[in-house]
Amino acid sequence: MAFSEALLPEFDEEMKNTRKMLERVPDDKFDYKPHEKSMALGRLASHVAELPNWAAHTMQTEVLEIEAGQAPYLAKSNKQLLEDFDKNVAEGRKLIAAATDADFAKIWTLKYGGKTVFSIPRTAVIRSVVMNHMIHHRAQLSVYLRLNEIEVPGMYGPSADEMKYWTAQTS
Repeated sequence: MAFSEALLPEFDEEMKNTRKMLERVPDDKFDYKPHEKSMALGRLASHVAELPNWAAHTMQTEVLEIEAGQAPYLAKSNKQLLEDFDKNVAEGRKLIAAATDADFAKIWTLKYGGKTVFSIPRTAVIRSVVMNHMIHHRAQLSVYLRLNEIEVPGMYGPSADEMKYWTAQTS
């Protein structure tokens, strides 16, 4: 089985779960920060929404150079957040599906301010920098939502918020 065929079911499931989380981000809480060192909710959600685009960067280039001081992506609304996420997922998925195992074996490099951060095979980039990185920040996003009394959707089963619906059905 080709790597892309093995990866796509996981990619699809994680993107579906991530979209459920992003749907809950309220426009009026984009500036919320649980701590002074934390990203604002809008920036965190924007980062989660942009990460599937890293799949496209990974498959279309062999080097991504980020300059110091480069302004990060910041959606202006939940609507924009979801539209951009959907576009990024569709583009990333298309490129993953079209890639060969040889494409995935190529070394990909991330540079920041002209210095190499890492150089690893594209398979590892898709798994760690795209998927795992997104899941990590999605979990942070769930905490931000919880702290704002916003119901958190389940990812791999029902969340505590969804359990009340399950419990009500069995009573």
